[in-house]
Amino acid sequence: MARALERAREAWVRGEVPVGAVLVRGDRVLSEGMNRTRESTDPSAHAEVLAVREGARRLGDWRLLDTTLYVTLEPCAQCAGALVLARVPRVVYGASDPKGGMAGTLGNLLQDSRLNHRARVTMGVLEEAAAALLREFFGERRES
Repeated sequence: MARALERAREAWVRGEVPVGAVLVRGDRVLSEGMNRTRESTDPSAHAEVLAVREGARRLGDWRLLDTTLYVTLEPCAQCAGALVLARVPRVVYGASDPKGGMAGTLGNLLQDSRLNHRARVTMGVLEEAAAALLREFFGERRES
């Protein structure tokens, strides 16, 4: 999660909402992502989606079995859907998202029994650091 926080800080420097993600298989980092929606003018360029895309490319398989995704903010509906489709078995996130979180806050796509895949979810890892980063970022935006 510390590495995901580094990616989130990098996103902030680039003018993006500070969210970072790291996809791991065993003790090996497969890929990393950070929000890039503004930079790429792509509304789907969230940290999780970018990490999943790169991880699948590196593995040569769309199924990301035996992986864990670490992300600083609870996945939204789009990202949770991508994680289900990629068969990511475990998701660990930092801060909950009361406005868009779909891993337990507003809904839970990652563990919906109606879907063909469910992920184990661990929440609140380095939560205060992740939440503080977002509060500071949005606080600066409101002041300017």
